Amino acid sequence: MDTQKHSSSGQAIVEFALVFPLLLILLLGIIEFGLLFYNKAVITNASREGARVGIVNQDRGNLNPINANILGAVNSYCASRLISFGSPDVTVTPDWSAGTGFGNPLRVTVTFDYRWLVLPNFVGLPNPTRLSGVTVMRLE
Repeated sequence: MDTQKHSSSGQAIVEFALVFPLLLILLLGIIEFGLLFYNKAVITNASREGARVGIVNQDRGNLNPINANILGAVNSYCASRLISFGSPDVTVTPDWSAGTGFGNPLRVTVTFDYRWLVLPNFVGLPNPTRLSGVTVMRLE
């Protein structure tokens, strides 16, 4: 019998060249969405920390120092935990519209624009994507 051996030495390289970009995009997607969800958790926890500072042991006659304390607590929490490439720009909005009496709610909203690294170029995601965390606590 005459058996011919077919050479397939280049086949694996071609298959790898076709599959590698898809695997790379999948890996980058996992990393990017992991960072997005982590930053969302940090923003939510920062709003909780800010609300906690705002509701406890404050003289509510003048809200400016309280707002400064809330902003300081949120910024310090985000500075040590937020993963961003560049300077993190965090917006903090305390809402005292319900009043400053005992039991009234204080609403603290923290927003952060997450900048995608690679994925928007492939999938068309909005860049930046706005993340926000909102916490409502009653004044003590």
